[in-house]
Amino acid sequence: MEADASVDMFSKVLENQLLQTTKLVEEHLDSEIQKLDQMDEDELEHIKEKRLEALRKAQQQKQEWLSKGHGEYREIPSERDFFQEVKESKKVVCHFYRDSTFRCKILDRFLAILSEKHLETKFLKLNVEKAPFLCERLHIKVIPTLALVKDGKAQDYVVGFTDLGNTDDFTTETLEWGLSCSDILNYR
Repeated sequence: MEADASVDMFSKVLENQLLQTTKLVEEHLDSEIQKLDQMDEDELEHIKEKRLEALRKAQQQKQEWLSKGHGEYREIPSERDFFQEVKESKKVVCHFYRDSTFRCKILDRFLAILSEKHLETKFLKLNVEKAPFLCERLHIKVIPTLALVKDGKAQDYVVGFTDLGNTDDFTTETLEWGLSCSDILNYR
């Protein structure tokens, strides 16, 4: 009997809290609707112009990225090219690979997909046999390694497949999420 009474009391308290919360949300929504109803043509035009300007800027940024080689996954021939590519882009993912390594081919497939999806980041690959100085300087000892470069500096690395579940059959989303944790991609 006592248990039923406390359950009833708990239910009533919960119901009251839910009603109060609903009323607050409804009042907030009503005030927003009222603001929109009271806007005149000039205010609406101003909002529209701000949105159009934001869209223009986004399109300009996209064109700038595409002109700098974003949107594709490509190989660079030498260490010198690496430094030039990194200088001209804010965010770069560089895959240090070797042709004979099977796991590098797996990463290539995923990086090609991500390069088309994430225009904000440049995706490159560099053969370690053509870049001994750079591998030494960046302390690259395991193949494959992804160097995550931001503002011209190596910020983080994905070494082997350890961070990707330590398996060959990870998903594109797993790699995408991992790269976004280092703020190299905008994960959506």
